[in-house]
Amino acid sequence: MKKELTERQVERRNAIKETLKSMIAPVIFLAIIGAIVFAVVTYQNAEVPPEIIEPNAYTEIEGPVVIENDSLKLTMDPETTQFELLVKSSGKVWKSCPDGSEDDPIALPEEKAKLQSTLVMSFNTEAGLETTYDSFNYSVKNKIYEVIPGEDQIEVKYSLGQVQKEFVIPPVCTAEDYEKWTGAMTKEGLNIIGEYYKKYDINDLGKKDNKEELLANYPILETNVIYVLRPGTKDNVKKTIQKYFEEAGYTYEQYLADKELDLSETVNDKPIFNVNVIYRLEGDELVVEVPLKELEYKSDYPIYTLSVLPYFGAGGKDDQGFMMVPEGGGAIINFNNGKTSQNSYYANVYGWDMCLSRKALVHNTRASFGVYGISQGDDSFICMLEDGKSYASVQADISGKNNNYNYVNAVYSICQREQYEVADIANSEIYKYLEELPDENLSQRYKFVDSGSYVDMAKGYGSYLQNKYGDYMALNNDAEAPVEVEIVGAVDKVKQIVGVPVSRPLPLTTYAEAQGILEDLNANGFNNMSVKMSGWCNGGVSQKLLENVNLVGGLGGKKDLTALSDYAKQQNINLYLNGVTQYEYNSNIFDGFFSYTDAAKFINKERAELYQYSAVTYAQREGAKTFYLLHSTLAGQMSDNLVNAAAGYGAGVSFEDDGKDLSADYYVKDTHSRESVLNSQVARFQAVNDSGQNIMVNMGNDYVVPYASMVTNMDLRGNDYTILDECVPFYQLAIHGYVNYTGYPLNICGDDVQQLLYSAEYGAGLSFTVMKESSFALQKTLYTEYYGSDYDAWRDRMVEYYTRYNEQLGHVFNQEMVDHQNLSGTLSVTTYADGTKVYVNYDFEDVTADGQTIPARDYLVVRS
Repeated sequence: MKKELTERQVERRNAIKETLKSMIAPVIFLAIIGAIVFAVVTYQNAEVPPEIIEPNAYTEIEGPVVIENDSLKLTMDPETTQFELLVKSSGKVWKSCPDGSEDDPIALPEEKAKLQSTLVMSFNTEAGLETTYDSFNYSVKNKIYEVIPGEDQIEVKYSLGQVQKEFVIPPVCTAEDYEKWTGAMTKEGLNIIGEYYKKYDINDLGKKDNKEELLANYPILETNVIYVLRPGTKDNVKKTIQKYFEEAGYTYEQYLADKELDLSETVNDKPIFNVNVIYRLEGDELVVEVPLKELEYKSDYPIYTLSVLPYFGAGGKDDQGFMMVPEGGGAIINFNNGKTSQNSYYANVYGWDMCLSRKALVHNTRASFGVYGISQGDDSFICMLEDGKSYASVQADISGKNNNYNYVNAVYSICQREQYEVADIANSEIYKYLEELPDENLSQRYKFVDSGSYVDMAKGYGSYLQNKYGDYMALNNDAEAPVEVEIVGAVDKVKQIVGVPVSRPLPLTTYAEAQGILEDLNANGFNNMSVKMSGWCNGGVSQKLLENVNLVGGLGGKKDLTALSDYAKQQNINLYLNGVTQYEYNSNIFDGFFSYTDAAKFINKERAELYQYSAVTYAQREGAKTFYLLHSTLAGQMSDNLVNAAAGYGAGVSFEDDGKDLSADYYVKDTHSRESVLNSQVARFQAVNDSGQNIMVNMGNDYVVPYASMVTNMDLRGNDYTILDECVPFYQLAIHGYVNYTGYPLNICGDDVQQLLYSAEYGAGLSFTVMKESSFALQKTLYTEYYGSDYDAWRDRMVEYYTRYNEQLGHVFNQEMVDHQNLSGTLSVTTYADGTKVYVNYDFEDVTADGQTIPARDYLVVRS
């Protein structure tokens, strides 16, 4: 019979149970912590397998490799991968690398190797040290590439690096074979061979010999005594050993058999890079592609830049010709212009990627269109950057500097980098690189022109755009000159409220006043008018996040803005509501912005906080307010919100930054490459265009221009770099009559006459920026750029400028621009399809040309 438990015993047992229960959670927690610690320690102690990049195997091909169609014939030498391209219509032969470059008297050996290369790349280390490899020195000479012919394409698989040279000597051989070969050698040879080969006997190993490792590396050791070439033997010694073995009768077939006995893994610690290049003929065009996903490199040596066909079509010191670069609307660099003391030309396609930080800003370089070209005599080509163009920069230089050749090419940024702020932890700079490349291609399309004229080159580009974009690039039917008027609604100004400085909107032009301005301008002949309403919502020009679109109270209500829109429609005025969609200004969590989740991220995972820069020191301005680049997904939502808000008022949409600024986003959970952001912008612009809503863009990168009704602030002339010889309207020759565009506003650009002359030469409409308030209202604000925007002060001059411009040039805006000439350094003439000629004289004296007198600092229109 069981003894009953006392009440105390029951309580004690229950207490023990409760104690045990309470210990379960801590024990489980400690077990988890222990497992994590064990995993971390195990991971840290585990040997990380070395990254092995297998170099491409060289396959000998007899004779040239040829692809051909009705227009072009490409002939490649498989021994060098250099090629010639025959244009059948003209008989012109373009070469991938310039003739005679190996004997260039001023080029250093490294420069000569680049000139003989079809591919040049650079790579970095964690410390930011940059090294350049070229395909001639680091691939062709080492025989680590493969040429793969196809029916309509040629693929070249390059490996670039310093690989171990192959010597026909046994890495390992049996004692029987060793005695056979050494028995046929001289005493001198026997002594050298004996010094560099080590004998291994499984039954007589040394104390330091690892039996298991030796058997793993040389399984034949189980049954045979072997001799192994000592590791670290120098190449010059191997060359000597090879001579003795060759004299003893050792053959390449026996070498291959001996290699099979060696299972040891020899890892080359020097970087190797694999880059595949595809050449394809498409009609009368050559297309060159590099798939990014097929690039192979060690993570410690990321590929930094890549340039394909860097010297294609390069002109020598005795050649006549020029290079066209995308500076402004286009610029010419003549071959051998003698400006050897000047910097080479360089411009980022679409400007700086704002998701890459910079500590100083001396000068912004940008090209709005990704095209360059070369003209030689009566022939020329243009290279249109297609896939991956957002990663490209265009660079050009003349002969007499690093070599005797004139060249222009594109260089692509592959693995972008960001510096870590390590403070006092390290003296050297430490960089974080892009860890994974997007599944994208780099592609360049070469179009060949049977003419040496930049006009014909530009028309070739125009036909390319028309074929690519179809109905989106149709001639317009404008009968009058386009004019863009930006009306500034409100800006922010710091005011004292109860002694506290607070930023508040400062109304400059109400919606009713804006309507009054339009009525006045319309009555004075501004008929083909596009109006951009800026600073109309969310605090003004430095607009808060467009999470919600709220009108600026001081400008009026929804009825007032609707009335403005209705009036514009009645008068056939194109009204656009302008907005900022990529950046955050003056926003906080109450406006829907939280920087830790809503800002884009740099590669080093820091928030993309952006700075203003001093025009004096070029450094970040201390004390100036910073702003943020928005996370790409959020920026897309802001763009959609702007489109919908504008549509709600029956207006077109004007993008302040979409179509001008293009930035990646390295947010870990939602990464967007710069190219993917480009494609997103294109899709949005196309969808808005298809919906029937008009689009206005600022500056206008080439990928959005076909979908835009108006491009404003186009950089017509670009920068006056000394290496340039002429500025030409290459871009405008391609798009005039298909897209309306303007230069900078005449009244706030700093020199209204100069901007007017640029507009006349480049076939641009006119642009003005106005506000109803006087410039005195802007005192003690940060908006000095609007000092010249007083409408009442500028009204008469605006009417005078536009009336004359429209009367003389209004009929050409539905026509193609068919010719352009720089008659001198200060005189040009532009010709349109109906024969109208526009002479522009930049000089301060009257000049005569073609029997016409062109007044100083003026333009003259001559109709046929």
